[in-house]
Amino acid sequence: MALIMNEKIKASEVELLDLEGNLIGELPTQKALQLAKEQQADLVCVNMMKSPPQCQLIARGKAKAQIKKADDNTPKKEKEIRLTPAIEQHDYDTKLKQCEKLLASGHPVSLVIKLSGKQGQIAKELLQQLIQDLKPYGTPASGIQLSGKQAAVTIMPK
Repeated sequence: MALIMNEKIKASEVELLDLEGNLIGELPTQKALQLAKEQQADLVCVNMMKSPPQCQLIARGKAKAQIKKADDNTPKKEKEIRLTPAIEQHDYDTKLKQCEKLLASGHPVSLVIKLSGKQGQIAKELLQQLIQDLKPYGTPASGIQLSGKQAAVTIMPK
């Protein structure tokens, strides 16, 4: 998430909130910056959608720490690993290592096998084997989903 603060705020006027979040009012940006320096704080834009943009005084250095903490708490995006039912051992090992790395870094992994014909049972067995091999890294979110064109399972990191 981009942080717009201090001199990077280009608006000529801002709606200013003090250190506690109380509304001060609309001020020219230069005056708001001067007020921030006097209070040893940063002027941080908290709402770009308003006109004029809403900015708040935040204790110096705290804004970046809050953003970093918020980014750390956001859930990681699910990654999809595609396989085929007729996979060779070397390819299986490569996909397995890829899944292990993703799960170790906190990403959920969606294992998807594209089906053609009557490969449903082979695909299900392959997914069960992958789930078994990935047990130290994560657990399945639900059972194996078997539809007409694909078999899939999502594994959540431990």
